Amino acid sequence: MTQALYTAPNTPPLKAEDGLYRKIAWRIMPIILICYIVAYIDRVNVGFAKLQMVGDLKFSDGVYGFGAGIFFLGYFLFEVPSNLILHKAGARVWICRVLVTWGIVSGCTALVRTPTEFYAARLLLGIAEAGFFPGMILYLTYWFPSHRRAQMVAILLAGSAISGIVGGPVSGYILHYCSGILGVRGWQWLFILEAAPAVVLGVVILFCLDDRVAGANWLSAEEKAVVVAEIGEEANAKTHHTTLSVFISPRIWLMGAIYFGIEMGSYAVGFWLPTIIRQTGVKDAFNIGLLTAVPYTFALIAMILVGRHSDKTRERRWHVVGPCIVAALGFVLCAQAGGSIAIAMAGLTLATVGVVTAVPMFWALPTSFLGGGAAAAGIALVNCTGNLGGFFSPAIMGMLKGYSGTFNSGLFLVAGCMLASSVLVLTLVPAKLVNR
Repeated sequence: MTQALYTAPNTPPLKAEDGLYRKIAWRIMPIILICYIVAYIDRVNVGFAKLQMVGDLKFSDGVYGFGAGIFFLGYFLFEVPSNLILHKAGARVWICRVLVTWGIVSGCTALVRTPTEFYAARLLLGIAEAGFFPGMILYLTYWFPSHRRAQMVAILLAGSAISGIVGGPVSGYILHYCSGILGVRGWQWLFILEAAPAVVLGVVILFCLDDRVAGANWLSAEEKAVVVAEIGEEANAKTHHTTLSVFISPRIWLMGAIYFGIEMGSYAVGFWLPTIIRQTGVKDAFNIGLLTAVPYTFALIAMILVGRHSDKTRERRWHVVGPCIVAALGFVLCAQAGGSIAIAMAGLTLATVGVVTAVPMFWALPTSFLGGGAAAAGIALVNCTGNLGGFFSPAIMGMLKGYSGTFNSGLFLVAGCMLASSVLVLTLVPAKLVNR
């Protein structure tokens, strides 16, 4: 049996099919992109809330770092079950449930007063949101064959960059201008106002999303047949079809290890970027929010261009390795910034460009060999294992910051993790066709 590994098929797409898949993309990508933007803002807005919250509640950097990261423990425990439920129950109902519950929990974070309450709120948020991102990756496998998927994943994950471009200034504005309204502090308004869109989007998803191609009344019977046939043919060539095969596959665990290193870098940026900027001397929350938009703007451009190039060349490994190395260099440069805002911003921009680009490029790898029911479990297992980096990264950086007084040791550690991921990617079999 032969199987395409880490390189998309070389058969050029037909122009008629290009138009069909553009039609599908314009129908489903805007709504799930908006959902991902809101998800990422609600996940990392605690990084902005920290600018006021730790002072009001007398939290240390260690308490904040552990609370920011404990989100991913809940995520880890419930992600695989959540994705399996989505595969059985359908994306429309299950994603609606995810959005509404995480919106409620995120809003309730405004009520925390003690470290224990903060930990509980973040843990519950992770449980509520578990399954959303891998569910979206799984959902894309229902609609797009692998050689078209990298660009779609890049568009979806552009949400993380867009959330930084939009969420940073908005969060800074809320902290600066809403604090004190109705006797509520700015960080509390931040959680309340940025949670509301998730609940609204949950209702929108319920009425606007189709579970599968077969149920899409906006596609003709001929168009449905083309998509179903192409995805079905690709599925027959994949080696993992059962849930059990996922848990005993060394390749899946290797993917989890690679993603762990990438996520160490991703959430070092997500949870600590505002604090690192403030340490250079920028004190106003709104100005910090505006500055955070700069790295994410460059990251958005890089992500889209690299995603297009990866699909055009049908190459995956080096499109992951390159961004990982760029991110590592950025973290090292950031550690040398001292009080220089210019050096700090240069380092943060490189780091953000690297990690934001590496994530969608990475997801073209496991989805190239996962098929059937294994896709739901496999995608979730890789994601939740990798997202443990989201727990360790802020927790370790907070602990090291409290111990040494600087972020330098934490930044060097994260840079090392990005380099380790790039090395592991290079161990993957590069051949287009491998006998199994």
